Amino acid sequence: MHKLASAFILGYHGCDSEDASKLIDGNQFKPSQNDYDWLGHGVYFWESNPKRGLDFARQQKKRFKKIKTPAVVGAIVDLGLCLDLTTSAGIQQVRSSYTGLKKLTRVAESELPKNSDDLLRRNLDCAVIEFLHEVRDEAHDPPIDTVRGVFLEGGPIYEKSGFFEKTHIQICVRNPECIKGVFKVPANQLN
Repeated sequence: MHKLASAFILGYHGCDSEDASKLIDGNQFKPSQNDYDWLGHGVYFWESNPKRGLDFARQQKKRFKKIKTPAVVGAIVDLGLCLDLTTSAGIQQVRSSYTGLKKLTRVAESELPKNSDDLLRRNLDCAVIEFLHEVRDEAHDPPIDTVRGVFLEGGPIYEKSGFFEKTHIQICVRNPECIKGVFKVPANQLN
């Protein structure tokens, strides 16, 4: 855990336009609690990438029909105590959590969850991160406010490229107090 990065980031949350209006008016974000959430349970934001937030809302409309009119809202997020998976310390904490969860499932004679082959459903990753939160809670360690990870998605942007079309940084906010403000994204930032 650390507070080594700048404290505030701009995050973008894809949602339905009706929900976007409510969030801008002061309603609270609804945390995701799916067993396949990439960074565990919480409110998800695309760091510095409003277009990806809107693209996500558009994909959700096609997949699940829960979104009628795709939209995106911006938020000022204080990372607080951040489990940052772009750092060696963050990676080591998650690696240790995996080892602990693996031992626990072996003793309980159960199976570890599995990530899907395409990595869109990350049941194992979610379980490992949620286990880390439980271990910290039982040890009376301060709770993690946010989880931050970088993800390589999509195809290479050119032949033999190490850069991918949908690479992004996601933030999972566990502590709603870290969301300091919500704003409408200007249309020129979505082109």
